[in-house]
Amino acid sequence: MSQIEELERRIAGALDRIAAGLEQGARAAVESQEGETPPAGADPATAELAELRQALEDERLAVAQWQERNKRLRHQRDAARAELEAARGPVAEQIASLDAELQTLRKANEQLRDNNARLRAANAAGLADADLINAGLGAELEALRAARATDRAESDLVMAELSAAIAGARPDAEQEEA
Repeated sequence: MSQIEELERRIAGALDRIAAGLEQGARAAVESQEGETPPAGADPATAELAELRQALEDERLAVAQWQERNKRLRHQRDAARAELEAARGPVAEQIASLDAELQTLRKANEQLRDNNARLRAANAAGLADADLINAGLGAELEALRAARATDRAESDLVMAELSAAIAGARPDAEQEEA
């Protein structure tokens, strides 16, 4: 971005120097010809000066068009960035929600594995522990709830992505119909 601005500044400076040089050359040509009688026909210095002025004007016009195009492209880029950031916000929130649900699921599954290991150890020792059975069933219930919440978060994320894709496809379909 700063390189473009630097190039614009340098081009504008060069055009100004060219214009100043042309003006000095024109003054010098007029001063040198004041004492002389003008030759019959067109003056080559004046014709060359006119060509150089036209070339300068053409370059100024080209630079102005380039600057306008550059401005338009910057505006389009900024609009695209803003649109991307706006679209990214809800998806990022849903991904964070999904991640939180996955962490809960992992924790519940770890607790379930621990309780089942203790239950197997108690069963192998011939000790029936009702509290351990209840803890195992509670851990299993929590794992099922966490799995359901994770599935729900995943489906919400998929629905959001599909909605965005459908919304993005609609303007194209309307343009094709027109």
